[in-house]
Amino acid sequence: MADPERPTRPDPYAPMPIALRALTSPPLFLAADIRAIERHWAAAHPATSLMERAGTAAAELAGTLASESGEAVLILAGPGNNGGDALVVAHQLVTQGFRVDVVSRADPARLPPDAARAWAAWREKGGTILADIPPSPGYSLVIDGLYGVGLQRDIGGEDARWIAQVNALNCPKLALDVPSGLDADSGRVCGCALRADHTLTFLGLKPGLLTADGPDCVGELHLDTLGIAPADLPATPGIALTQRESRHRLPVRARNSHKGQFGHVGIIGGSQGMVGACLIAGRAALQQGAGSVTLGTLDERIVVDYGEPRLMFAAPENLLGAQLSVLAIGPGLGQSARAHALLAAALVAPCPLVLDADALNLLAGDPDLASQAARRSHPVLLTPHPGEAARLLGTSNADIQAYRIETALRLSTHFRAHVALKGAGTVIAHPDGRYAINTSGGPWLAQAGSGDRLTGMVAALLGQGMAAADALEAAVWLHGHPPSEP
Repeated sequence: MADPERPTRPDPYAPMPIALRALTSPPLFLAADIRAIERHWAAAHPATSLMERAGTAAAELAGTLASESGEAVLILAGPGNNGGDALVVAHQLVTQGFRVDVVSRADPARLPPDAARAWAAWREKGGTILADIPPSPGYSLVIDGLYGVGLQRDIGGEDARWIAQVNALNCPKLALDVPSGLDADSGRVCGCALRADHTLTFLGLKPGLLTADGPDCVGELHLDTLGIAPADLPATPGIALTQRESRHRLPVRARNSHKGQFGHVGIIGGSQGMVGACLIAGRAALQQGAGSVTLGTLDERIVVDYGEPRLMFAAPENLLGAQLSVLAIGPGLGQSARAHALLAAALVAPCPLVLDADALNLLAGDPDLASQAARRSHPVLLTPHPGEAARLLGTSNADIQAYRIETALRLSTHFRAHVALKGAGTVIAHPDGRYAINTSGGPWLAQAGSGDRLTGMVAALLGQGMAAADALEAAVWLHGHPPSEP
């Protein structure tokens, strides 16, 4: 897919960076996938260098990013193919008339073949290579080609010092493929990481660019497939949730319709002091189009929501016996004996079930309840934050955040459930092994009540007949957008 704001080039295989927002559900590739793509391409096209294509694409983008101050472009070239890409960029920029400082401590005798050729070509053209970042009043642009998807260790020493120096510079920073220090598969920082203003990634999107620390390191993300057709790329289980597909949208309502056609949502929670969580979930369900919503609050003093009087109230035990299109339990539930009994009863409800907050904590503390959840015949959807996921799996928050995709898939398999592991780049995992990483949202969601709102939105879409996997993806994506956005 070409960027509509760019002219069409006569060569269909010419590099063409694409903004993330222009893509629909692009596949996600792990580092092992990328290496396999590169090997397959090299075997089938020995005379065509992907490194040259990557360097050309990066040089074009760099030319638009460099300020017009007349200052040099600083290029950091590492010991692998990422460094080779950077050297190709250096040559291209010099050809465009830019002054370039290339900094590298790589041993040319130990470079991979393509990178070694790029090194030799740069030196043959008279290019110099500096052993350290020179003292300078400033640069017009920094290009990060230290480490790409092949990074297998934490960064330290001189490389860490360079990254710290670059992060402190007041100029645009362009990372090639992956910001140095960011794990391409998980999004965790390996010791330290460069914080780019732009990242141009090659061949396909990597999950680590979109979740955990990825969004804070990447800046604006651009993709260049380097002219490889989608049919020549391997199938993968992951996608980036960049916008809603048709499966994420409910059909247009007929004028001749009534509330009974759009689901009766039940929400159980709201113990004393935490009723607000249940109210937030209920209001969100109505706003998302549920035909009717009944709250079963444990604090039975609450019988009306004056801010949203359309909400109905019932004793939680009575609500469990009602005819519901979907049941959500957890917002403000607490972990009392009564809450435990309500969850046990909810697990046998003959409708889709959304589990959040204290419902997840109760599952974590009772293996019998957890086993019962995994045996349900109706769909189960879990929406844990990292702390809840850690309790469910008996591990630490740090481990959850370091392996977000694996965690979501593990939970999905264990509970035979659709799982949204919340956080930066929410990971949505499905029992069939598919997963998606959401690209909407931001730090404004880091406040009390955000998760309750998501619970209500998911329940509303389920109640209106959307498939469980699609409802969870759609709700997560919509949750990240202000109501005025599409």
